[in-house]
Amino acid sequence: QVQLVESGGGAVQAGGSLRLSCVASGDIASINTMAWYRQPPGKQRDLVASITRGGSLNYDDSVKGRFTISRDSAKNTVYLQMDTLKPEDTSTYYCNAVVDVAGTYYYTWGQGTQVTVSS
Repeated sequence: QVQLVESGGGAVQAGGSLRLSCVASGDIASINTMAWYRQPPGKQRDLVASITRGGSLNYDDSVKGRFTISRDSAKNTVYLQMDTLKPEDTSTYYCNAVVDVAGTYYYTWGQGTQVTVSS
């Protein structure tokens, strides 16, 4: 099993920056991909950015050039650096891990961290 704990959310003014952290524990070797999703109130949860075991990156178009996903393998931590934040970035952000268990993939989620951007 894999457990994820996020931190780093908060309130910031438009144009500001925040860095989210996600620490993974448990069966780290089974993790295939780690990602950040966000879910505004009453809306669906959408992918923000992802990083594969091999280091391939993927970003939603709405955050390209403003957000950067990275990892520190020694610390089992994935980061989301968020710059030039906009009010529409306000959401609950969730860390996600795609776990490979004998060829079957499972999604594991953190508890979420709130990001609020004021205009």
